[in-house]
Amino acid sequence: MGWGVPRWLERDFRSYLRCGILARGFARVRSADCGHDRLLAFSCKGRGVCPSCNTRRMAEVAAHLTDEVIPHLPVRRWVLSVPKPLRTFLHQSPEVASAVFAISLRALRAAIRGGSPGAPAAIRDAQLAAISFPQRFGSSLNPHYHFHVLALDGVVSGDLERGVRFHVASGLESRDAEALARTLQHRVLLLFARRGLLDASEVADMRTWRGTGGFSADASVRIEGEDRPGLERLARYRARRPLALERLHAPAGIGALTSPEAHLVYRLPEPDMYGRHELRLSPLELLDRLARLVPPPPSIGTATRGSSLPTRA
Repeated sequence: MGWGVPRWLERDFRSYLRCGILARGFARVRSADCGHDRLLAFSCKGRGVCPSCNTRRMAEVAAHLTDEVIPHLPVRRWVLSVPKPLRTFLHQSPEVASAVFAISLRALRAAIRGGSPGAPAAIRDAQLAAISFPQRFGSSLNPHYHFHVLALDGVVSGDLERGVRFHVASGLESRDAEALARTLQHRVLLLFARRGLLDASEVADMRTWRGTGGFSADASVRIEGEDRPGLERLARYRARRPLALERLHAPAGIGALTSPEAHLVYRLPEPDMYGRHELRLSPLELLDRLARLVPPPPSIGTATRGSSLPTRA
């Protein structure tokens, strides 16, 4: 890439500038009842910076998962993350991110199976049913690679031909999330050592870090099977993109943004680690932050794992 802007990143920004502009192309829609015409501008369908396309995709994904994919069974949200020094590797290499992602799902399946009484003894017979949302950002437009996973709160055995049985994870406890974080610490550090991303001394040092060494697993949110509105809200949040337009405003007005002293204010949903409730950014600083969060191709998108289940109980 050299010192220039990658082509895929420039393409994403330029596509956004054309999004929703009638002069760039449109479809003509006519009502069969009243004969009224409407011009519908083409969208960019970008997956990086366009708030409009991202919001539409977020709503579509959440509705599809709720109505067509996730059965009427309890769902638990898991948030899995690695220490800050390792996140840079995940941002820069889709291959490394995919490897960490695979490790995380295998460890998660074992954790849920361990908390599911009556599950098959052989781990290969106890399937994880989950949908994952790898995210590259935090709430303050900061790089923060982590994984959100919506998983059935239990494991699945059997198949659609012989019959499917769900084993609820009634034995899961808070300490199981901590044990999962420790498993991730052990396996991910081994991965980084094998790939030469960390040397032996760095791995040894990170193993001495307090607690789970910056690896975390949160499982505090659980949705009951019949709470479909709650499930859709949760899926919308997990499928969101970094920029929320309703939190962004120009105190001096849009027309003043050409001034060298112009700035934008981005309101944070909660105070950041420095206690700030908002970010004051120049237009170029905002673009720089967004550019760092656009996923390079190919990258991990929303993914499903596990057995097929009917969406209706």
